[in-house]
Amino acid sequence: MSFIVGLTGGIGSGKSTVADLLAGRGAALVDTDVIAHQLTAAGGGAMTAIASAFGKAVVRADGGLDRAAMRRLVFADPAARARLEAILHPLIRQRSEECCAAETTAPYVVLVVPLLVESGTYRERTDRILVVDCSPEVQIARVMARSGLGPDEVRAIIASQASRDERRAAADDVVSNDGTIELLMPQVAALHRRYLELAAAKAHVSR
Repeated sequence: MSFIVGLTGGIGSGKSTVADLLAGRGAALVDTDVIAHQLTAAGGGAMTAIASAFGKAVVRADGGLDRAAMRRLVFADPAARARLEAILHPLIRQRSEECCAAETTAPYVVLVVPLLVESGTYRERTDRILVVDCSPEVQIARVMARSGLGPDEVRAIIASQASRDERRAAADDVVSNDGTIELLMPQVAALHRRYLELAAAKAHVSR
């Protein structure tokens, strides 16, 4: 059974950067955002249920999810968010479990789950929880720079997620990512060494 590191953090915290740095050192990467995009692409496994629940207004001409339309809908209507999550989350969980179980060559798996703390169920599936942390000001600046969203829109997304304190309280490990990638690299290198040790210890016990 693989050693699984659950990686999470708020929007704009730099989860993907940290995940890619760990993958570059040999970890396997299973990203639930990537899985969600696959499920909501044209012909994706969630699109029939989404179209049935929400209608054509959230479906692009090619049959994939109109993410902007869905984002507006779920922020305006909490019940719509709950319906969407009821469709997507079981499918994402199943696919991510299959991907983690299929990994047999990497020393450990990094399971990227943006809403890990909010979901409440990923703790039982991970050996370690790694939180990528930064200030709200940095989050807002990063998301605005990459997405074109306004500051109020970004703040609304941040407010809909677990708080910084809640994520840190759930963490076994925390990476501080308020600065440059040069400041990030030594933290990631140290964590990688630690995860190699923990993964080896788990493998030894399970023999």
